[in-house]
Amino acid sequence: MPMEEIGIVSYGAYIPMNRIKVEEIASTWGRNPENIKKGLRISEKSVPSPDEDVATISVTAARHALSRVDINPADIGAIFIGSESHPYAVKPTSTIVGEAIGATPELMAADYEFACKAGTAAIQNCIALVRAGMIKYGLAIGADTAQSAPGDALEYTASAGGAAFIIGKDNIIARINHTCSFATDTPDFWRREARKYPRHGGRFTGMPAYFKHITEAAKMLMTKMGTKPEDYDYAVFHQPNGKFPLTVAKMLGFREEQVQQGLLTPLIGNTYSGSSPLGLCSVLDVAKPGDRIIMVSYGSGAGSDAFDITVTDSMKNFQREKAPTVKQLIERKRYINYAVYAKYRDLLYWE
Repeated sequence: MPMEEIGIVSYGAYIPMNRIKVEEIASTWGRNPENIKKGLRISEKSVPSPDEDVATISVTAARHALSRVDINPADIGAIFIGSESHPYAVKPTSTIVGEAIGATPELMAADYEFACKAGTAAIQNCIALVRAGMIKYGLAIGADTAQSAPGDALEYTASAGGAAFIIGKDNIIARINHTCSFATDTPDFWRREARKYPRHGGRFTGMPAYFKHITEAAKMLMTKMGTKPEDYDYAVFHQPNGKFPLTVAKMLGFREEQVQQGLLTPLIGNTYSGSSPLGLCSVLDVAKPGDRIIMVSYGSGAGSDAFDITVTDSMKNFQREKAPTVKQLIERKRYINYAVYAKYRDLLYWE
């Protein structure tokens, strides 16, 4: 059954301003940048500064979301932050954010981890708590400062950024009509305890992992909702690179135009837990009342969360201008070389 009127009350995004070009990384390792750009469909990626981490990204995105609405932060009853690069192994990021925005102390707070879909899992849990009447508003955040070993293929895409969504019942700008999930134990990507960099399982990454989970979750959602690809104005799929989302869209029957607004990886890289949430923010930056959106996240390990969303009339009065749009955040940038990148990402070791 479709859910009652619960959805997104506000949203905010943040992307670090540092960028490194594919050519800069490729030249360091003696590789052909054109082959990489063509293969991954990416030109550059965002890089966090030394004082930027998942906590600062989450706080900024949350403040941007709050700046667009008249909500008392104390009315936020839950904060869930999805990430695979929390700054502390044992200490929650969610309490840091809660304190910074004034949502403590009467607060449910937890950190989530499920590779790149932990942020959408946070949205689902906020929906459930609001629907149950346990909280008035929930804050769901997906953010990462993704790790990649020097010289690894992931180094061209692993980037940083995040998005925050206030979920509630009052003055919703985007109604979440339904959500569902699809999960299996598919070992395509992992990072063991105390290991600095993740590893990936080559041939598992594409068809049995990403494509299977995205397509199955999307089909499940459309079956439940009785919809077809042409019923949606926008489609947002998890974007580990610039190629996969377009391929999976074609597999499902979506047009490239439906995907373009939310496709950010070619310009900022793969923000992991922030990937599909940032794509949704980009769509909400331009969406009009009545527009329908499908979003499907993906997390290695593996699983996908799918959402059917309709923009409401409240979007007409929503104060987008009170915070930077995703486009503005992408355009605010400065380029760094590989030496600075290595320093910022702590790639240099000494005893």
